[in-house]
Amino acid sequence: MAGRNARRAAIPRLAIAIAAVGAALFALPLVGLLWRASATDVRAALGSPAAHTALWLSLICSLSATACSVVLGMPLAWVQARAEFRGRALLRGLTMLPIVLPPVVGGVALLTAFGRRGLLGQWLERAFGVHLPFTTPGAVLAETFVAMPFFVLTVEAALRSVDSRLEDAARTLGARPLTVFRRVTIPLIRPSLLAGAALCWARALGEFGATITFAGNFPGRTQTLPLAVYLALESDPDAGIVLSLVLLVLSLAVLVALRHRLGSPA
Repeated sequence: MAGRNARRAAIPRLAIAIAAVGAALFALPLVGLLWRASATDVRAALGSPAAHTALWLSLICSLSATACSVVLGMPLAWVQARAEFRGRALLRGLTMLPIVLPPVVGGVALLTAFGRRGLLGQWLERAFGVHLPFTTPGAVLAETFVAMPFFVLTVEAALRSVDSRLEDAARTLGARPLTVFRRVTIPLIRPSLLAGAALCWARALGEFGATITFAGNFPGRTQTLPLAVYLALESDPDAGIVLSLVLLVLSLAVLVALRHRLGSPA
């Protein structure tokens, strides 16, 4: 306790003042949102059929995107963490690219790859009759594209920190690589798996740019909750504020649940 108090006392007052301004930059918009929402008929805004449809579609798409991210991202994180090959840095850069890529650009890239005249999309349509743009599966694909890097990054870091001696011991006892991964590695990284999946889900739930570019904004089909907020702010601002508050509460709940995994001491 004394050491912690000493560290706090060592912080200059100027730094504390600047930190307070920085914290206010994050807090004031949220306070403003709560203030406006308090003057709005929350029950009426959330009770509308459009809000129910958008929320339900958001849950379906975000959970589906999370499932796809886990299935595809687990082997990808394993390869990036454990395999040695030329081009691994490039692969990791490509995996992390959606984090820094503007979401709208990501949507355009998805169109060029999976659109009707896209690199792979034209073949999918001719061979299987699969058309992804402006469909619910297209919205899931867009959310997976932007959200999966959060899962891969979290799991890859966990795999790098695993004590390899435990895995080596299992191998010396005759366990095969997949058995070691399933019976030893996964239990060791389970907290990071859950944290990565939660971050992935939260990012998918809040996705806007890639979804509206690649999947459009069609009620009941591709209009997720962020897209409904965007539309409501033009026609019914009060409803848009309430829907924004729903997204805020869900995102905050994820961060609070993951506070220990994100470096919070308490």
